[in-house]
Amino acid sequence: MKNNYDKIARYYDLLSRLVFFKSQVNAQIDQLRYLPGKGRILIVGGGTGWILEEIAKVIPEGLHLVYVEISAKMMALSKERSVTGNTVEFVNLGIEDFSTDQPFDVICTPFLFDNFAEENAVMVFHHLDSMLRNGGLWFHTDFDLAVNKGRGDVRQPDNGDWWKTVFLALMYRFFKLVANVEASKLINMKPCFEAADYKVLEQKHYYRKFIQSLVLEKSGQKSID
Repeated sequence: MKNNYDKIARYYDLLSRLVFFKSQVNAQIDQLRYLPGKGRILIVGGGTGWILEEIAKVIPEGLHLVYVEISAKMMALSKERSVTGNTVEFVNLGIEDFSTDQPFDVICTPFLFDNFAEENAVMVFHHLDSMLRNGGLWFHTDFDLAVNKGRGDVRQPDNGDWWKTVFLALMYRFFKLVANVEASKLINMKPCFEAADYKVLEQKHYYRKFIQSLVLEKSGQKSID
């Protein structure tokens, strides 16, 4: 099964913190101040579920969380988390196979799109976009190689950041072995958000700008073909 982290589920958080310290964690925690006091939240590929406890610290009740995770072992670990007064619906599926007729107020995609080849990444984006209400928020966190040159950006690190390309290549090689990750390169998702007319409310970088965190608002002014 592609993009499945069952083999390293129990060690994933440790590996992440050994390599990136708390950069991956902080990139997601900093977004939580944008959470509404109540509503429906979709979390896609949340791993071991530590984010559920962080959400509960910010909004201890009133949220309906839908937690979609393809790894059964990651899901089992997530179910052990304390969510206080919030409710969590656990869905052990790939996001491609999940659907609902109830729109979400917030969608969270932590390090999701780096798993997909370009065609599938775009397909998943459209699928998720269709489930987010107009005016809803999208918390997007992922690795980033872009040089900021306006709309779309350029997927090429500066000369002093050559290590990012090497690091990413090694990561893909490792995760192809342990998680059957389908992607071979990082896809720039910014054009998808721009084409769908999302407004950037906040943009932050972590780990020497190797990790990017975006909070985006769906305007609903453009339709996606």
